[in-house]
Amino acid sequence: MEEIKKITIEDKNYPKVLKGIKDAPEILYYRGEIFPEENCFAMVGTRMCSNYGKEIALEIAGNLSEAGLTIVSGLAPGIDTFAHLAVVERKKRTIAVLGTGVNEKSIYPQSNLKLAQKILETGGALISEYPPGTPGSKFTFPQRNRIISGLSWGVLVVEAKPPLPKFGVGAGKKVGSGALITANWAKKQGRKIFAIPGPIHSLNSKGCHYLIKNGAQLVENANDILRELGLSTLPGYVVEGETKEENLILLALKEEPLYIDKIIEKTKLSAAKVASTLAVLEIKGQIRNLGANIYALSR
Repeated sequence: MEEIKKITIEDKNYPKVLKGIKDAPEILYYRGEIFPEENCFAMVGTRMCSNYGKEIALEIAGNLSEAGLTIVSGLAPGIDTFAHLAVVERKKRTIAVLGTGVNEKSIYPQSNLKLAQKILETGGALISEYPPGTPGSKFTFPQRNRIISGLSWGVLVVEAKPPLPKFGVGAGKKVGSGALITANWAKKQGRKIFAIPGPIHSLNSKGCHYLIKNGAQLVENANDILRELGLSTLPGYVVEGETKEENLILLALKEEPLYIDKIIEKTKLSAAKVASTLAVLEIKGQIRNLGANIYALSR
């Protein structure tokens, strides 16, 4: 197992952006590398994310990492996992801030141990203010969220359940979803807050719509964030296949992820042709399987 290191707030290599927040941790325990100056951006969201949320998290995290930002999240199931995954797939740097110790036995969820290792292998880091061996609790996870936002220039909420009535009372208090807690910390820290809009009847959209109504910037793509941060934007994504069948499938997936039976229905292609074409498109990196034969564009 990789060595667990410790750094104090007085150390010259302690992240300067994090040092500037009101309740900066006195000690950070970490695996991997941390730097005093780094352009970090946080992405968070619900654990029970939709296929729409998965697609958005993969797309925007991947594109922001390509633009040179280090993606910060919490290694939690759901949106956090897909944000980290998009970055390590591109062999870029991502930071997971834990509400547990950074030793393998303490990491939550244990199902993300392989992802944690990939984060380290691709030059990222696992960070916590809690000593090795510390288990997670209802206190530690909300508290670690101030570090996620504190390390970052801004925070994007991809999907979040609706807030509880006490939202906005005080940073770090239980205001609903963990993503909204992070957004609340970000507001207290003077960070930029961004949110993804979604279907108006979806509970996963309610938290994001609340944030947008209260001043968060609506985001449709990575360039919306890059422009707001004063960084260079990325070229547009062109959906184009090499065969008629590829183009039919890419067009069908343009608006939303689809289950394979729905792709067959929309394209009017045979099941065998759809299956073989999906395999080719996946090898080319133009689409990806979100799980359970649900496919989305790799934008």
